[in-house]
Amino acid sequence: MNDDEQRVTRRRVLQAGAAAAVVAAAGPALGGQAEAAPATGWLPGGTAGGFARPPAAVRPRFRWWWPDGLVEPAEIRREVDQIAAAGFGGAEIVAVHHSIRDKSVLDPAGHGWGTPAWNAGVEAALDQARRRGITIDLTIGPAWPAAVPTITPDDEAAVQELAYGSTTVAAGATHDGPVPEPVAAPQSGVTKRHLVAVHAVRIAPANATRKETGLDPATFTDLTAQAAGGRITWTAPSGGDWVLLAYWRRGSGQRPESGPHSAPDAVVVDHFSRAGTRAVTAFWEARLLTPRIRGLIRRAGGTLFEDSIELETAALNWTPGLPAEFRRRRGYDLMPYLPVIVRNKEATVFSYDAATTSHVRHDFWLTVSDLFNEHHFAALATWAHSLGLKLRAQPYGLETDAMRSAAILDVPEGESLGFKNLDDYRALAGGRDLAGRTVLSCEAGAYQGGAYNTTWEKLLRTMGGAYAAGLNQTVLHGFSYATAPGAAWPGFAAFTPYNGGIGFSESWGPRQPTWRHVPDVAAYLGRIHQTMQAGAPRADVAVFRQKGYTKTGIGAGWFTASGVPLGWTHQFISAPLLDLPSAKVSGGRLAPDGPAYKALFVEGDRFSGKECTLPLDSARTMLKLTRAGLPIVFLGDWSAATVPGIARDGENEKLRAVLKDLFAQPRVRNVAAEADVPGALDALGVRPDASYAQSSTLLNAHRRDGRTDYYYLCNGKHAETVKPPVAAIDHEVTLVRSDRAAVPYRLDLWTGESERVAVYREDGDRITLRIALQPGEATVVMLARGGSAPHAASAGTALRVDGNRLVAHATTPGTYPVTLASGRTVSATIGALPEARTLTSWRLQVEDMTPDGVKRHDLRLDA
Repeated sequence: MNDDEQRVTRRRVLQAGAAAAVVAAAGPALGGQAEAAPATGWLPGGTAGGFARPPAAVRPRFRWWWPDGLVEPAEIRREVDQIAAAGFGGAEIVAVHHSIRDKSVLDPAGHGWGTPAWNAGVEAALDQARRRGITIDLTIGPAWPAAVPTITPDDEAAVQELAYGSTTVAAGATHDGPVPEPVAAPQSGVTKRHLVAVHAVRIAPANATRKETGLDPATFTDLTAQAAGGRITWTAPSGGDWVLLAYWRRGSGQRPESGPHSAPDAVVVDHFSRAGTRAVTAFWEARLLTPRIRGLIRRAGGTLFEDSIELETAALNWTPGLPAEFRRRRGYDLMPYLPVIVRNKEATVFSYDAATTSHVRHDFWLTVSDLFNEHHFAALATWAHSLGLKLRAQPYGLETDAMRSAAILDVPEGESLGFKNLDDYRALAGGRDLAGRTVLSCEAGAYQGGAYNTTWEKLLRTMGGAYAAGLNQTVLHGFSYATAPGAAWPGFAAFTPYNGGIGFSESWGPRQPTWRHVPDVAAYLGRIHQTMQAGAPRADVAVFRQKGYTKTGIGAGWFTASGVPLGWTHQFISAPLLDLPSAKVSGGRLAPDGPAYKALFVEGDRFSGKECTLPLDSARTMLKLTRAGLPIVFLGDWSAATVPGIARDGENEKLRAVLKDLFAQPRVRNVAAEADVPGALDALGVRPDASYAQSSTLLNAHRRDGRTDYYYLCNGKHAETVKPPVAAIDHEVTLVRSDRAAVPYRLDLWTGESERVAVYREDGDRITLRIALQPGEATVVMLARGGSAPHAASAGTALRVDGNRLVAHATTPGTYPVTLASGRTVSATIGALPEARTLTSWRLQVEDMTPDGVKRHDLRLDA
């Protein structure tokens, strides 16, 4: 056979494979009635394009890296076309140029963030996006965190810190001189400081920890009034050594990442005050929101975005009004506890007794969290909405309640690089779903050292499990602008080189040899997003957390370790979420129109030694919820439970009385060990929506749209670092259906096709079918009405539904038994099959991408 006869194109290979399948399937019909096709309304989102062609709104997005405003509008338009043509739904503009070591070539005065050159690029992007039917997201500052060039580090609108100084004074000795200077030196540009307080506390070794000096809270002495002019004369009482402490408020001097991006260089704003937020909005109103851009935002704007809240300081995060706000919100004075709050290089320095120290730190960060969410996120959301934008942000980086933040944001976002496991996504999903939001986004694929070596397979394996944890929007990291001064072939890459080595992530785009295949990946991701945004989410259990942190990797005990491998799903919620209007019970479900949790799980504070703490108001709310029919499981010994912060007005006694009443309720169980949790759930009649007969790496997410159920199923893992690697699975899965007349369909995420499942069993509201997936592979099972075509309960070979009959598939001849749903057994006989065709010679065309252009080579490969 010559080369021409042997030449087989990719299309012919696919055609040959399809023909072989038809031949192999040529078995006898097994009976049945004609099937009515499902109505188009079942398609996720109900869009005209349906599942096969997801709309731009649900397609993946890019982080689009610009070398500040050193861009050409014509090139910006061309890159919008490239993004749209590749099947993406939009891009997020951000000024990033870590790879450019000589920042002077960027000319921040002429081409920096917020200059006319920058605005011209943004205008071109928005206008071309409008033409192409996609949207553009705008980053709140030149990089991260939010910053503006119209303030200095000394302004009260700038990010603040509290720096402490200390000196030891022996018993009976006198300190006569300046109050102690700050341990941490001020950053560049910080020239002012304000003395907040001066305290003295006796050292108590019994209260020391491995890294902290113990202090006796009963000896706290306020010396602020004696420290006029920054000097003090004070004699330590007898009975032991003392620590003399001074606290200085000043700007932290933090600048946005990878600057300068503007002239003058921008300064990070105070995220805990109205002044900081006003500085941001005032700059936008004056410098960025030109009349043309305002109009285009309403036509092609997506979200206003802020990256993770990395407010870095060697001291303590602070804001001028914090002491007053603390007293107003917590009901007591912060000052006596300031010694155990202050930090040096992100570490606390002093401690009182363990309980007092833990509880006051809880109250401090709860107050910071309140200010952050109210003055920053809530205020920015209102302002963004006035422009026609939604607010998207990564609400973590500090010890603040990210779950509450996720309920405020229109689009909360996580990140595949920083998140340690799937529970980090589940924390944000709880806030999103109880607030009635739809989208949980992710900064995806930011691999360290991944530039120009990241495969799509790696990305999809990374993200597969995250979709099962509630994620349903992907923002790829990222797409670099074509060029910049000093950039080498194949073009500017924002994060590589990075510190002289290979940088973060890929610079996706036409420079990549695989770019021609990207529309397939974009459509695949879009179909996942579309399915996982359809209708309302469903999760089996809400796990209550005393602190709403995420990006911690801290899981939910039994549910994370044992429940998930059996099919259970869970999300995390914090105290403020129980105050949302959706937090009501109907039919035994919490938030019935949203995640519809079947049970609430409460354990000790995993961030404070599993101490059994609970806010009094939360306990009272839980009592109301269980009286309305919600099952609740408590883990641990709650007989000496306390409130998480410093108790006042007999709060601990009141809490224990409420808990006693709670534990007496018929829908409440208190178990001593994690191993007892499944028994308690079973006793309460709580079962998961998806269940497996064996422990599995199969992950699932459930959404319900009317009477149609969607189950996203992925053979993944809890975290990328989990070993050993995931293996292929092939086992039965039982799924709950909301409509007992619904039948299962398998939705192909790669082709957009749907196929009626031919083999399954029914038992009331549950359907059992077999799922076989390779590592990282995902599929969607839809349960919807679709006629009365026959199905089998079991079969000795593969079956498919073909109109009014079942058709058998096999790779070898033989007779195969099939048990129909009625219980009747029939058989299918498959005769001789064509001989396999062995290809002995291939002709391969290779494209070689070089700085001189694309060169093509024809290669002959002989077997």
